[in-house]
Amino acid sequence: MSRKNPKVGFVSLGCPKALVDSERILTQLRAEGYTVAPDYDSADVVVVNTCGFIDSAIDESLDAIGEAIEQNGKVIVTGCLGANPQRILDRHPRVLKVTGPHAYDDVLTAVHQHLPPKHDPFVDLVPPQGIRLTPRHYAYLKISEGCNNKCSFCVIPNLRGKLASRRVDDVLREAERLVKAGVRELLVISQDTSAYGSDLGYAKANWGGLEIETRFIELARGLGSLGIWVRMHYVYPYPHVDEVMSLMAEGRVLPYLDIPFQHGSPSVLKRMKRPAHAENTLDRIRAWRRACPELTLRSTFIVGFPGETEAEFEELLDWLEAAELDRVGAFKYSPVEGARANDVAPHVAAEIQEERLARFMEMAQRISAARLAARVGRTEQVLVDAVEGNVATARSRGDAPEIDGIVRVNRGGKLAVGEFATVKIRAADNYDLEALPV
Repeated sequence: MSRKNPKVGFVSLGCPKALVDSERILTQLRAEGYTVAPDYDSADVVVVNTCGFIDSAIDESLDAIGEAIEQNGKVIVTGCLGANPQRILDRHPRVLKVTGPHAYDDVLTAVHQHLPPKHDPFVDLVPPQGIRLTPRHYAYLKISEGCNNKCSFCVIPNLRGKLASRRVDDVLREAERLVKAGVRELLVISQDTSAYGSDLGYAKANWGGLEIETRFIELARGLGSLGIWVRMHYVYPYPHVDEVMSLMAEGRVLPYLDIPFQHGSPSVLKRMKRPAHAENTLDRIRAWRRACPELTLRSTFIVGFPGETEAEFEELLDWLEAAELDRVGAFKYSPVEGARANDVAPHVAAEIQEERLARFMEMAQRISAARLAARVGRTEQVLVDAVEGNVATARSRGDAPEIDGIVRVNRGGKLAVGEFATVKIRAADNYDLEALPV
């Protein structure tokens, strides 16, 4: 073998939870002396971490595998699509190995088999926070794997298994390492953040000289003591989520919740078999905003779910108008192989789905524009993501990276990437803000 360290190319697709899986695999490979190749040509083997949630994601994953085979030839596949290996092998029989989601040991074994590690005691040390695929100043913090919900449109529990929470002390120690490495914002992710710790019986643990429980509110308090931005994703609107509002109002946790409401019609939510579908979510949202007026709410919705009538869609529009969500994404229902929703009711015609999606997004855009316009004239704290010339691209407390809007800071050329800045909001459009440094 060459004296040079073996090089692994890596393609990471899908959600932030898959990104964390990629980071863990890369961290272990780096610890074993492998280096990460910047392109196919310089890689000795390529790992493709796939997504298998909806048809478009499956197609993207299969295309990425094909590109890696064409450009490199030696390809190992992992991730959610790997739970259905035959689908991959039917399309790409040349792949070296297929493993399922968060199957770290299987991926490493496959890499070892096809590209043995270089046994060199003088390899570079891996940083304590591990190898990360995000910028230095923010990181995803995955608190659990899997999900116990049985939503009729989702196959994630089949792909990733039942809820498996990490102990709270383990999560908080990882958070401390990330903060010491320069992280300014932690984005808490899982399949169901509200259910965190329930599978462990809310096990007790010691952290910082305190005895705490493995549960959502205790995790939020611990993270809120680290002096950085803490952003909560994938939170279901269970009653116990109310407890975190005081932390948000005090500024210990960002006043931001990413809640996958999915629909506003009770009958559709029942067919979806959504957890908390019987909750009066509008009353809960109003109570949250009374407790924390600065709260930003983002969500995603499915339009054209099987059997959705015009009346049910109108219920969704009425719900959205009343809820006044700040950040909204939506997609048309797409059949997912193995999802029970495919058979619960007649499918909505594609042209009707398209028309409803346009109406939904028109209303969501109008609400977003109005809520952003109300912030013009305010002084706010932002986190700087990039600087080009005399314009900085930043995010406010209400903006998660890559999925929400941005704050364009004119005359921001002297701001530092990865640092906080104080700005005054000068203008707003449908999704973004413009500001000047204070």
